[in-house]
Amino acid sequence: MILDMAHRVRGGIQDSANEIRELLPYGRMQEVAAARADAYAEAKPFPHIVIDDFFDERILDGILAEFPRPTDKMWEKHDIAEEIKLQSKHERYIPSFTRQFLYTLNSASFLEFLERLTGIDRLIGDPRFEGGGLHQIVRGGKLAIHTDFNKQRYFGLDRRLNVLVYLNRNWKDEYGGHFELWNSDMTRMVTKIAPIFNRVVIFTTSSNSFHGHPDPLNCPPDMTRKSLALYYYTLGDRTVGSSGTAQNTLFQKRPGERFQLNGQQLARDLTPPIVWRMLSRAFRT
Repeated sequence: MILDMAHRVRGGIQDSANEIRELLPYGRMQEVAAARADAYAEAKPFPHIVIDDFFDERILDGILAEFPRPTDKMWEKHDIAEEIKLQSKHERYIPSFTRQFLYTLNSASFLEFLERLTGIDRLIGDPRFEGGGLHQIVRGGKLAIHTDFNKQRYFGLDRRLNVLVYLNRNWKDEYGGHFELWNSDMTRMVTKIAPIFNRVVIFTTSSNSFHGHPDPLNCPPDMTRKSLALYYYTLGDRTVGSSGTAQNTLFQKRPGERFQLNGQQLARDLTPPIVWRMLSRAFRT
């Protein structure tokens, strides 16, 4: 009975989202691009903007209604000392309404909005959502301060811009998971942003755009930190600190920080892979 009720509630939210005529807030996009382009360019420690209540809440509630659980098979698991998170593995695993919303964020209209806001011309979306799509962090998870990979592997494009959409209702400061921006020599945090529902963060990526949420998440066990991540590219033109060669994510230590494996990570690394897979299956059953 409880499951039937949950399905009806989820279906009702999904129906409401599907009734929305527009997935993009066109009026708000024009307003933000016109009014905040200068503030974006001048933001410290690197160009960025935080926009609250950007999308229609019903859209994000529709996404939440179908957001995969941490135990679902669709996730690619990252579990190293610097990074403990879940990331969507492939487009076909992303639920249908969420997938349509992500397509819209790669549309010409949204790209034009980003160009006007950021001053970066000829932006190209990524239909493969490489490294992006859905992200989910469970209690104890984190993402150390880092700079992002700088090339889209399939197309060879230069990465220029990140867009993050947070989906966390009733998020409290004590849960942690704040998005941090650090200065170029990694001596201090400049900006700290709570990952609250319907908050959008847009920022320019470069070899010194240091960011992350480096402290372990402290939310209740039945909650997770949920977000959507979109990355945008240009054909060349990434001149700031660019070596011209492809680089992976580069993690950075904060002053006094050491990256240490936890007990489970250490046990995994010391256990033959075939044995670890057998043990993992046994614990899941």
